[in-house]
Amino acid sequence: MQLTPVNRPDHELISFPNNNNQNSSMKTIALYNLKGGVGKTAAAVNIACLAARAGLRTLIWDLDPQGAASWYLSAKSGKAHKAGKLLKGKSVIGELVQKTAYDRLDIIPADFSYRKMDVLLAQQSESSGGFQQFINPFGETHSLVVLDCPPSLSALAVQVFRTVDAVFVPLVPTYLSIRTFEQARIYIKTHKLGHKHLYPFFSMVDIRRQLHRELVKHPPAELKHLLPAIIPYSSVIEKMGQFRAPVTAYARSHPAAKAYENLYTQIINVLVD
Repeated sequence: MQLTPVNRPDHELISFPNNNNQNSSMKTIALYNLKGGVGKTAAAVNIACLAARAGLRTLIWDLDPQGAASWYLSAKSGKAHKAGKLLKGKSVIGELVQKTAYDRLDIIPADFSYRKMDVLLAQQSESSGGFQQFINPFGETHSLVVLDCPPSLSALAVQVFRTVDAVFVPLVPTYLSIRTFEQARIYIKTHKLGHKHLYPFFSMVDIRRQLHRELVKHPPAELKHLLPAIIPYSSVIEKMGQFRAPVTAYARSHPAAKAYENLYTQIINVLVD
């Protein structure tokens, strides 16, 4: 079934049509950047919360051993989260899912053992099903899976690229950040991992900086599939650590929250195109 955006008033968030908890058309996205400190986790958490608010049963999987998304959403880690047990089939993926304080939003928390996931994935045979085997079961329970990826170009990243429907890349408007995007894009293209599904968007934009203004106004040609959403550099976003909540929950009317809503709408439109 081809998905199309639901027609709703402008002030409401769009969702997938005919959504229910057994949606065979589940979508999976990744928030990824080879470079850290670009607002990746903040975007992942806010997008996941907005999807849940729009009526989508959503799962966010915190794949970053640092566990920032898990911390923002007050998730708890445990022995069952060990990467080795999961990859060896000694723990069931569904048992790792926790509810959050937000309706329709679940999370698989990060665990420090995830730092070994690259090695463990590389050791698996091609017949094992790779990362896809962990995502497939959620097609019966969730409509959207959001992967918050660690900042690396590794075996895990390769598996994620092969699995997801689209990869969204937050970029600080600097030449170094654009260079790291181009490195990832070339790697994905060279290894035939679906580079056309890489969607950058500008993040942590400080309009007081001339370079930021120039790059946002005149983005380089290599930023193919650039989304028009612009996430600002804002102290309100930084307070996610203080409130341990998404901006879209504690500052819903703030321009930063509206920026995430804009990004969410563009992501949904990519998925249903």
